[in-house]
Amino acid sequence: MPETKHRELPATPWMNRCAVMGIVNVTPDSFSSDGLAGSAQASSDRGLVDRAVAQAADFIEHGAEILDIGGESTRPGAAPVPADEELDRVVPVVEAIAKRFPATLISVDTYKAAVARAALDGGAHIINDVWAGRADEDMLPLMAESGVPVVLMHNKARWGVATQDAKLGGSYDAPLYGDFMQDILHEMQAMAKTAEDAGVPRDLIILDPGVGFGKTLDQNLTLIRDLGAIRKLGYPVLLGPSRKSFIGKVLDVEPGGRLMGTAASVSVGVAQGADIVRVHDVRAMTEVVRMTEAILSSGQEA
Repeated sequence: MPETKHRELPATPWMNRCAVMGIVNVTPDSFSSDGLAGSAQASSDRGLVDRAVAQAADFIEHGAEILDIGGESTRPGAAPVPADEELDRVVPVVEAIAKRFPATLISVDTYKAAVARAALDGGAHIINDVWAGRADEDMLPLMAESGVPVVLMHNKARWGVATQDAKLGGSYDAPLYGDFMQDILHEMQAMAKTAEDAGVPRDLIILDPGVGFGKTLDQNLTLIRDLGAIRKLGYPVLLGPSRKSFIGKVLDVEPGGRLMGTAASVSVGVAQGADIVRVHDVRAMTEVVRMTEAILSSGQEA
């Protein structure tokens, strides 16, 4: 494979504190109704790039240090998007944001190697793969050769197998686990080793426990409560609870009403050692993260 060209990586903020990753959905069918692509295909939507850049500017102003750009919805029940359509949605947005905000880290949320490669060529710095390289045989080799950080997510959801609720939205059905947390830890360790065996440097691997992907309500809550156990595996940890259905089930609220539930989940996650939180509501969650960190570090100067 030809060498992937990408920009020199800016500073990695999660090395010193929890970094806020703002979600830029260039899709028409996001579960949280924040997709920027509208109802038309992105290739015919000339305003998509402008809307994405404006959202990026707002996110950066209010504390986002990473922008995660995705062109295919991972909501339960969403239809797969062909690679050429995903490329049309993602690459122009990556290129425009990289040009406008060269000091901001850009992550591409995709499991397709062709999309990841084009995004890296366009200025992205991070690959965020919800299938941890298992959905495309070319992804792990690309991760290895690219030399950029990669997010590997734990995901045992079955594509298209989900429960739908008119109010709360969809949720992926959960497979059977034995000892849930021990299974998760074992599987995430194996996931990281597979990437390392493929040539991905250990210090470029970030683990995501996959809240909302193939877990029951109680299992999702347990993942957040026990995130510290995942952190002890020795890799940075990304937590993505934002507006997800487990919050809706606990609080009986639709996606647009899950701000406070997301805040509680983010705060507990930070207290348990999350290195990155992936969120829709950047301004509010940045305040939650910084306040939680201030409380946790209080008294250390005495």
